[in-house]
Amino acid sequence: MNLQDITVNTIDGTPTSLAEHSGKVLLIVNVASKCGFTPQYTGLEQLYQRYKDQGFVVLGFPCDQFGNQEPGDEAEIAQFCSLTYDVTFPMFAKVNVNGADAHPLFKQLKKAAPGLLGSEGIKWNFTKFLVDTSGKTVKRYAPTDTPASLAKTIETLLPA
Repeated sequence: MNLQDITVNTIDGTPTSLAEHSGKVLLIVNVASKCGFTPQYTGLEQLYQRYKDQGFVVLGFPCDQFGNQEPGDEAEIAQFCSLTYDVTFPMFAKVNVNGADAHPLFKQLKKAAPGLLGSEGIKWNFTKFLVDTSGKTVKRYAPTDTPASLAKTIETLLPA
């Protein structure tokens, strides 16, 4: 299955497909509002603002599978992201990233870019997956990798 064929729900519950972002470089991130890495929203937004006009987009997927760090509903998450971090990049409905009911998007991302020692499981919030313009998953980044540290790699993938 191509990533662009996967259906996701926006944070307001509207079903959409990743085809909407076809031909763009994607940074897909499982996010949470009450995590030690939550301040990365600032860096993610900075990347988005810096490269969005060149064909780059950050896609945020709230997840509550790690330490109950995303307990709110979608409306609360959207408000938090907007008011606290002025997030303007697309946000989506809460998903599971691990386990039997993991969202198909994350199943595919994990298979395409396994973690340390080939592990597919996502270890924590703010794991990042970089996808090129053809929909190929290029790399998985750990939660400790700052958004700013991805800039040079993003630049190499942007459409000419």
